[in-house]
Amino acid sequence: MYDVAERSGVSIATVSRVYRNPDSVRAQTRERVLEAARELGYVPSGNARGLASRTTGVLGLCFPDYADPDAEADAEADSDADDAVMLYSDQIIRGMERAARRHGYALLIAASLEGGPESLVAKVAGRVDGFAVLAQTVPTEDLEVISRRLPVVMLAGPREIDHLDHIVVANADGERELARHLIEDHGLRRLAFIGGEVESPDAEARFRGFQQACRDAGLPVPDAPDLRAEMMTQAEGARTAEALLDRNAGLSDSERPQAMLFANDQMAVGALRALERRGVRVPEDIAVTGFDGIPLSRIVRPPLTTVRQPIRQLGEQAVELLVQRLSDRERPPVSLMLPVSLARRASCGCG
Repeated sequence: MYDVAERSGVSIATVSRVYRNPDSVRAQTRERVLEAARELGYVPSGNARGLASRTTGVLGLCFPDYADPDAEADAEADSDADDAVMLYSDQIIRGMERAARRHGYALLIAASLEGGPESLVAKVAGRVDGFAVLAQTVPTEDLEVISRRLPVVMLAGPREIDHLDHIVVANADGERELARHLIEDHGLRRLAFIGGEVESPDAEARFRGFQQACRDAGLPVPDAPDLRAEMMTQAEGARTAEALLDRNAGLSDSERPQAMLFANDQMAVGALRALERRGVRVPEDIAVTGFDGIPLSRIVRPPLTTVRQPIRQLGEQAVELLVQRLSDRERPPVSLMLPVSLARRASCGCG
């Protein structure tokens, strides 16, 4: 910084203002300082700033590694497909990055549970001013400890800790509306729900919405999903779809399920491909639906009927809550439920 000030003929305070509050410096002076910085290869030190302000200028995001090998293979096979195969976590990251940049923060992402969730928290917590964490990613007791020092926002799932800010989408309402659409608008009565892991709070909330739709329509209410996926990936969607076909092979047409409702889009996309391989027509032979509204749901064949959740907004709202909490540590905790919408497409028989 001393070298930049000397080369540009200004004070050290002016150099500091150029980077901290550029609008407070005349444009001509600002450009002279930046040009000197470029010539000298100078960039402000985040560590030095942090020592002075006790902040890092960084927000963190912790979530499990939701990698889907089939989706990654699609992206590698078609370089133009990158946006189309963006998954749930990708959309959250994009939303958080956009909002963080708007507020002058960088984003640090910890997306691997290698070494256990405790190490994940340790890696992130010491390097950020606050962080967002997806439900069930980090043990509650660890979050309790960290949240005494740093703002923490919980994303998705139940509100595990009352004093933390929390954001969730209307999972149960969305699945109930989707199932109601199949029952009332398409006259389908035999519905099979394919769930995720029991530990997935979003998937369980969606199943509760499905149960409520069955209850409202006077249909049998299942105690558990017809099948559960070990991971909510395309491969597991294909496996469960084929397992359901095999299990119902001996049933008559009047007994077989008329629709498969998957707990997320990735599984539903895998199911569409498996059904096509087996010669099962969608939606003529069976309807298929998902949940999330990832971009891929629009371009598969047939296009997937799904519940569209505001995934990027989830990430943006997480940053907004963190920034608000950093400016006012004493304000009451906030719990937001973001609305969802039904996307009616060809996989259920809609035009």
